[in-house]
Amino acid sequence: MAKPRLPRKTLDSYTIKGTNKIIRAGDCVLMRAADSSKPPYVAKIEKIESNGRGGNVQVRVRWYYRPEESIGGRRQFHGAKEVFLSDHYDVQSADTIEGKCTVHTFKSYTKLDAVGNEDYFCRFEYKSATGSFNPDRVAVYCKCEMPYNPDDLMIQCEGCNDWFHPPCINMTVAEAKRLEHFFCQTCASHGEKKTLDTQTAQRQPEVKVDNKRRRR
Repeated sequence: MAKPRLPRKTLDSYTIKGTNKIIRAGDCVLMRAADSSKPPYVAKIEKIESNGRGGNVQVRVRWYYRPEESIGGRRQFHGAKEVFLSDHYDVQSADTIEGKCTVHTFKSYTKLDAVGNEDYFCRFEYKSATGSFNPDRVAVYCKCEMPYNPDDLMIQCEGCNDWFHPPCINMTVAEAKRLEHFFCQTCASHGEKKTLDTQTAQRQPEVKVDNKRRRR
């Protein structure tokens, strides 16, 4: 006669195996990939449960996708630590959790003094079946009309407030870092002068984000 299935018990917290780090629902974690050559997966803990047998703990997670895991793959404006919050849910053994991580908002990530190994950022939600994004449009900057990549240095024009990549305006990164004032070619030709805002980029025309190509 089969043993009756024990009711599952929801846990408030779980201590990651081999560490003293405690996770709770709502925390983000790194989960070991089956292929040891791949980086750990990033996930958000939705629920922690125990089946009551020998401390067997499972977690319900919502996966974050890295750009290369999405339909269309990694694109030029995707940051090295960028992930997408997907609609893909799963149940995994808590033993596969390697450690905690933090998935910042895009704005808070750009304000970090230093980016650690456990720091990531998210600015899109991603539908895994269709490859669509929410939001599906983002602001673009510079002559190249690309969305902002926080890994790339950009400088702001004191005239129009647009932001530019140094290579796009025939400038090296070292030269850009030495600048005290900057006017783009258009504004310089008109002699416009405005106060430099080094903290907040003004929104520029938007670009459609899809899984195949960039459309204006």
